[in-house]
Amino acid sequence: MKMMADSQRQAEVAGRGKDVMPFSLAATTHIFTKNVRGGIQQVVVKKPTDAGQVKMTRQHLQEIRDQFLKGDFSGPSHIHGQDMPGLADLKASKPGQIAIDYKEVKGGAQLTYTTSDVSLVAALHKWFDAQLSDHGKDALEGHALHDGMK
Repeated sequence: MKMMADSQRQAEVAGRGKDVMPFSLAATTHIFTKNVRGGIQQVVVKKPTDAGQVKMTRQHLQEIRDQFLKGDFSGPSHIHGQDMPGLADLKASKPGQIAIDYKEVKGGAQLTYTTSDVSLVAALHKWFDAQLSDHGKDALEGHALHDGMK
C-alpha cells in the first residue's frame, strides 16, 4: 500500500514539476549529498550529449539559487507542497544565513548549501530527504567521502 501511495505522490510531484522545471525530470537525475554544514544538490542530464537539457538544467539551478537567496521558495512549495519537510525553516531563514554556491558539472550543475546554523542544517537534510522520496527513480542520495567541512 505504501509503495502505491509513494508512486502516486511521485507522479503528482512530476506533474507539478513541469510547471517549475524547464527540463525533463525523466531525462535528469537529482543527487542530494548531505554534509555537516548543509549539502550539495546536483542535477545532471542522463545523456550529457543532450545540450538542450544541460542548458535548461544549468539555467534553472542559477534561477533557483537567486530565488532562494531572496527567501523565495515558491518553486519547491508548488512542486512538493507547503508542508514539505524542512521548507518552513528554510523560508524563515534570514538572508545570509545559508550560502548557496552555483557550479557547473559535467552534464548539469550543482548548488552547494552551507550554513553554521545547526537547525538550518537539519532543515536542509529534511528537505533533501523529502526530494529524494518525491522524485523516486529520478533521484539519488549522494555520498561524500570527505567534504572538508569539519
